[in-house]
Formats: sequence, structure tokens, C-alpha cells
Amino acid sequence: MVAMTKRPKAFQIVFTDPSKTFYCAGDRVSGRVEVEVAEPTRVSAMRLLGLGCAKVEYAKGKQKCRQEAEYLRHEEVLQLDGQPTDSNGAVVLRPGNKYEYRFAFELPQQGQLVSSYKGKFGYVRYYVKAIMERPQQATLEVKKAFEVEEPLDVNTPDLLSPTGGMKEKKVTCMFIPDGQVSLNVKIDRRGFCEGEDICINAKFENTCSRIVVPKAAIIAKHTYQANGRTKVFQEKLSAVRGNHIISGMCDAWQGKTIRVPKIKPSMLGCNIIRVEYALMISIHIPGSEKLILELPLVIGTAGLGSRSNSVSSQDGSVSNASQSWVSLRMPSEPPSYCDITRDCRLDQPLTPLLDDFDGDDSPIFMSAPSFQFPPPPPAYTEAEEEFNGNARMLPVC
Repeated sequence: MVAMTKRPKAFQIVFTDPSKTFYCAGDRVSGRVEVEVAEPTRVSAMRLLGLGCAKVEYAKGKQKCRQEAEYLRHEEVLQLDGQPTDSNGAVVLRPGNKYEYRFAFELPQQGQLVSSYKGKFGYVRYYVKAIMERPQQATLEVKKAFEVEEPLDVNTPDLLSPTGGMKEKKVTCMFIPDGQVSLNVKIDRRGFCEGEDICINAKFENTCSRIVVPKAAIIAKHTYQANGRTKVFQEKLSAVRGNHIISGMCDAWQGKTIRVPKIKPSMLGCNIIRVEYALMISIHIPGSEKLILELPLVIGTAGLGSRSNSVSSQDGSVSNASQSWVSLRMPSEPPSYCDITRDCRLDQPLTPLLDDFDGDDSPIFMSAPSFQFPPPPPAYTEAEEEFNGNARMLPVC
């Protein structure tokens, strides 16, 4: 009687293309189960499972919330080609040989899977599991995970259309009205991919007596559902901020950019886990709650469709800037001092440079800076200009 007292020398799953980083709906998952034994071993069956499931688990007080959803289940019995079987259908594996059980199956079509995900309170995992059944012995299992990414195209009319919003907040001090703060924001579209810039056009108004600070951030909202309960986890991915706005003043952002970091696409098709993104525009008001406006975003699959508009526009701006720099290095003639007038009047009040506070301790009051008249211009006798590495004299007016 052939018995087995030791574990096999090798029992592993190898995919046909180990360098493949992820699979999509409809792709073919193939590979082999490799087995090497140290002593004669009887194997009654080698079963293969292709599984994919989403799982949510978290604690709500003393109660544990847990729920699962299955998205993939494939099962087959693998055969070992060229090996005889006994009367019970078992195969005897002998030392010194390397046995390979080959498998292949196709993933469901698009719309039936969700992308792989790993979060704080849940995950979506796909893996292949091989089960070796041995007579009168415990079964052995081995797993091999693989990634699934559902393509999400953001080149749709709905996601390419502009979006925006406006919001205002009345500020009080000891129940006494203290003016209001308002914002009006617009972006050119809702769909983006990682690495793209979001251009923000916004206007901020401050009629309260405090100094406020506008900010913008890309946030991720993870929603988990289990046992009829919902848990939301929110995180900030990237942020920018504007200048301080004093009382009675306003500020405007014209094309202020914030870049989409390297993140997973939006996950909108899972029943128990949902990942959404938003552009959060806020105004920090010392001594009061923030004024917040959120614009929903959809992050698509990188490299899907033509997303080169923002990149080409950036290249064009860099090229124009380079040409203007070249033109600035070759002036024709210096200006005449006869045309220069000394007018030191201020058309609008100066905004002082304040410290960069991000908490609730931002200054409410400011001190006016001292203004100094500029010194008189120097004697204009001669000037040098560096042109192609050689210095030349310019005429004196």
C-alpha cells in the first residue's frame, strides 16, 4: 500500500504569462499545477477552483458586521496526461519526476466582474486554488492570486461635460451677524485619469471681518455595506491652497491646477463596496466651520481612449514660454528715462504675507505692513548685455 508521510517537495501554481499584471473581463486565465514528491504518492483527484469575491468586515461596537459577494466561480477536475490510473481512478506519483496538471478558463464578460480592491474594511480578491485529494490522507491546497481590472472609459459625453456649483455661508460672532463667505467653482469635465491636471476656475468673496483661506483637494470616499449597515471612510489624496483673503476682498482662480495622483479607478459596480472620488473646494474660516463644496469625479482606466489634450496643452504652454524667454533675451534698445514717472500711489490695498496656517489657529487680524518708497533710479550711463556669450555696449540716451 502506498502511503504518504511527508509533504510534497513542490506543489505550486504557475500562470502561463507570469509577467501579466492584471486580467480583464473575457480574458483567458491559463497555467499549470506543478507537483514533485519525495516518496510514492497516490492522488485520487486534483481539483481546481477559480474564485473571486468581495468581503466586508468591521466592528460596530460589540457587533461584528460581515458580508460577502461572489463574482467568480469556476471548478474543474484536472487530468494528468500519460499516467495510468488504478482501479479506484487514483494516479501514483513517484519521486524524481515533475508532474504538471494544466488548466485554462475564461473570465465572465464585461459588467459581471469588479476590479480588485484592498481597503481598510474590505477587499475584492481573485485567485486560483488547487486541491490535491489523497486516499486516507488530508487534502492539500495551494492558492495563487491574480488581479482583475474592469475598464472604465471616461470619454463619454456625460463625463466630458463641464460641471460646477456655488455655495455661501453666513458668519456670526457671538450670535451677531458678521457678513458671509461665498464661492463659485467650475471645472471643464468630470472624468479624469491618473496623472492628468484638473483646471479649476473659481471666485471667492469674503465680507466677514476675518481672514479666510481657499483650498482644494481630491478626496476618496470608500463606502462599505454589511448587515444592513453602512460605514464610510474618507481620505485626502492631494491638495492645493490659495492666498489669504482679507475682509471685504475677493479672489479668483483662473485655471489653477491640481494633479490626479496614482490611484485606482472608481469602483461603482460592486454591491457591498463602493469607491468614489470628488474635488472638494473649501474656505477655511477661523472660529467657524469650513464652507465646503464637493464636485463628483470619475477616475477612469489609465491609457483607455485619447486623453492627451491636457498634456498637449501643457507642452504648448511650455513651448510658448520658451519662445517668449528667447525674445526677452534680445531687446532692441533700452527705454528712455525721460518716459519714466515716479507715481507711488496705490491703486488697491496691499495684502500682507501671512504665515501658512492650516489648523484652527489661523490669524483673524492682521498688521498693516510699512510701505517704503523705491529708491531713485541709478545714473543711466552705460549698460552691458550678454548676447551669445559676448558683452556689448548699448548707447546712452
